[in-house]
Amino acid sequence: MAARILAALIAAVAWIGLAMQFRASLASLHTVPATLWAMLLYFTVITNLLVAVVFTAFALRLSRIATPFSLGGVTIAILLVGIVYNTLLKGLVELSGGAKLADAINHSITPVTVTLFWLFVADKGRLGKWAPIQWAGFPLLYFVYALARASLDGKYPYPFMNVEQLGWPQTLANAAIMALGFVAVGFAMRWLDRRLALKDLTD
Repeated sequence: MAARILAALIAAVAWIGLAMQFRASLASLHTVPATLWAMLLYFTVITNLLVAVVFTAFALRLSRIATPFSLGGVTIAILLVGIVYNTLLKGLVELSGGAKLADAINHSITPVTVTLFWLFVADKGRLGKWAPIQWAGFPLLYFVYALARASLDGKYPYPFMNVEQLGWPQTLANAAIMALGFVAVGFAMRWLDRRLALKDLTD
């Protein structure tokens, strides 16, 4: 019961962060379709949306959605969102008001709370050996999606994806680095998952 309550709180935080980002974006873009189109360009928004869905499912006991695989995957994704943003992207755009609070929720609060939930609450010992490779498909699919969108409107979500400025070799290298980061963190998570499961058995 406590795990479901914590999951519900994390889901609520993620939904609130997305709602605040939507409101801030709507104020400048004026229409709902344009706002949704703009928001869904960003890996941060998509990942926070997945967090909101998976943790809502956990709170509602929808076990087909909130599986150990999906919990592990969204944990890695949102953790890397926080790390990449706070080390490489923070401060590139001046924010204020609701947009600044949404930024803090989406890039800092949600990554920390989701990671702590996985470490201390989520069931351990149930991740498959190929999960880290499968998780890496998410950023690769996102890269394809974002570059396909950019080919239509010329808008790149992040500087390290800007083909026009970097060229294809560097952009593809950045995609590979992102995927390898997922794999590396994924194997570290699986190792930790097994260690924590053994610890639970011996306690």
